[in-house]
Amino acid sequence: MICLDEWGPESAKSFPGQQAIAVHERPPPRAKQELAYGRRGKGYVFGAFAPATGEAFTQDYPGRTMVNWVDFLERVEGWIPPEHARVYAILDNLSAHHADDVLLFCLTHPRWELVFPPVYAASLNLIEPWWKVLRSLAFRGRRFETWEARRAAVRAATAYWNAHKHPFVWESGGVIAHRDRQVLASCLLWPRVAGCSTYL
Repeated sequence: MICLDEWGPESAKSFPGQQAIAVHERPPPRAKQELAYGRRGKGYVFGAFAPATGEAFTQDYPGRTMVNWVDFLERVEGWIPPEHARVYAILDNLSAHHADDVLLFCLTHPRWELVFPPVYAASLNLIEPWWKVLRSLAFRGRRFETWEARRAAVRAATAYWNAHKHPFVWESGGVIAHRDRQVLASCLLWPRVAGCSTYL
């Protein structure tokens, strides 16, 4: 099973972090963040997430077009090991996911089967909580001057995640849990992960 989704449009900007302030000073200092004015580029990140293993694949694109989506599906096809006889792809109900080009992709790749959860049930796609983890790994407390810098941060965070991956599973009550909670400590190993947030 593979969960697929797009994330964006996202622009190069500043992201708040967590910094301690001296609360015992009088008057206490105010928490500050530099304003992010200006347009410094934008784009989309497409992602594939395998909840059973925790592996993830991301690819950035300048826009959310049909050509980019089919190109992404081709890249995911190359990423999935060939020994998997069936690929069940969980997708949201975006109209681009039902387009003729996607159906043609499925015809040329017969092991693929697209699964669309009910409308307003986005939480059934387990890439949604993984996006939150990726945002924390890649962006928290950083400022991006260009879209290229942000793309590089996403690539580095995805590589870091894959080096420390762990499965996501559903537990009773629809809560996502981690099979190996010890892996969460690995978030402290990377300097940009000081606020790594995951669903427990």
